[in-house]
Amino acid sequence: MKLQAHVPATVANLGPGFDSMAVAVDIGNEISVDTEAPDEVVVEGEGGGTLPVDRTNLVVRSMAQVAREAGLELPPLSVRCRNEIPLERGLGSSAAAVVGGLVLADRLLSTHLSPQALLEMAEVLEGHVDNAAAALHGGMVLAYREAGTGWRAERLRPAPGLRPVLLVPEEERLSTLAARKALPNQVSLEAASFNAARAALLVLALTSAPHLLREALRDRLHQGSRLRLAPASDELFRRLVLAGVPTCVAGSGPSLLAFEDEATSVPDPGPGWRVLRTRIDPRGIQVHVP
Repeated sequence: MKLQAHVPATVANLGPGFDSMAVAVDIGNEISVDTEAPDEVVVEGEGGGTLPVDRTNLVVRSMAQVAREAGLELPPLSVRCRNEIPLERGLGSSAAAVVGGLVLADRLLSTHLSPQALLEMAEVLEGHVDNAAAALHGGMVLAYREAGTGWRAERLRPAPGLRPVLLVPEEERLSTLAARKALPNQVSLEAASFNAARAALLVLALTSAPHLLREALRDRLHQGSRLRLAPASDELFRRLVLAGVPTCVAGSGPSLLAFEDEATSVPDPGPGWRVLRTRIDPRGIQVHVP
């Protein structure tokens, strides 16, 4: 059996939406599996030469998790990953691998897992349900844990004309673990209140009032701590904010996410940066028979 999946890159947090809001964009990874080919793992593109090419690969581990929970065995198969999502840049590369593996195994083994079950498994494997929810559903999502029932995701309808721009540093990288360790264990009541108001405002800005994005993307919980770990991103972030460009840290960083409109363009950041003018991916993961 042959299957192929396209999994989009995702940006989580979106400023004040810490661990709860995410958006899928139209770059992504292609994962192909073939149960009739020799048992192998091949990684091309981003992560080629560094990511595991055996059964410890995150795509294969995610597939094996589905098999274990279903009381089945993952058959020998060829797994080929053609990656466009940069690693350790806050663009959901791990979530793409996990969601890709889970959904491909679900199709391959006919386990018929619900979206909620897939989110629960993604949390166990990768720990970031916001990224996984956006990779699974596409568009913009709000991820939350419902008491007694587990993780859920609600989709938001993006405002027409949103123009996200990813600014990816060539040299700086930041692991999610290091970025998480940099966060304070406690925050002030003022900071919590500030973020609650901006998170509510962000929903309005992203869905119907983009002119509010500059204010709505402000944050006092996590971005400052993470930017201190990435001096080049910190410097560019400050430049963009001073220029009036709506900007936030992409996920845990060090990439940045900005939004352009007719009146405001992202200026050239100079050498050492990749500028990816993207669109919101409305579909999430897509699986087909090649």
